[in-house]
Parts: sequence; structure tokens; C-alpha cells
Amino acid sequence: MTIKGAIDQETRCEHYHSSNDRIAIKFYCCGEYFPCYKCHAQYGCGTTKVWPRTKFDRKAIFCGNCKTELTINEYLKGSYRCPFCHAAFNPGCALHAHLYFEK
Repeated sequence: MTIKGAIDQETRCEHYHSSNDRIAIKFYCCGEYFPCYKCHAQYGCGTTKVWPRTKFDRKAIFCGNCKTELTINEYLKGSYRCPFCHAAFNPGCALHAHLYFEK
């Protein structure tokens, strides 16, 4: 799987690269995975559409630790951990949730 903007194997990017920055998000507008909204703006399709709530059962989150695709619901209900490998995710991503997911 290609993750545009990723600079390491756990999907960290030039914008977000702490030890917990290990997810990529499939953007609804283009169906491509990016580590963050800034990478999508830089390397993406040029249009941003958020995932509608009715599609939160779709796999759109990639865990950079175990390489598992999660549904949006699994990610949002996971308390900032992968439900499969239990690797920690960055809780600060919640600040940008409105850029990815319908409220």
C-alpha cells in the first residue's frame, strides 16, 4: 500500500512525527491514504471531503504498527490505541477529526 507523504514505515510524516504518530487516513474525496491533512493538501487530489457518518463502517484508517486497516468506527472507539496490536495513537489527532469525519 502506498501512503503519500509518509517518511517512515509507521506512516509518520514531515508534519507529525512523534512516537504515537502512526496512522494514515484514507481520504474520502480521493480514496488515497495520507498521514495527515497537510500531506493531503501537499500531495493529494486538491479537493477535501469528509467521511459521512453513514460510512463509518468502512476501512479508512491504517495502523502503521501492525499494518491493519481499521474501520472509522474502530478507530474512533479505540481510545487512541489500535484494537488489534494495542499500539498507541496520538490523542492530538482528535483536534483534526472535523477535517476527516462528519460530526
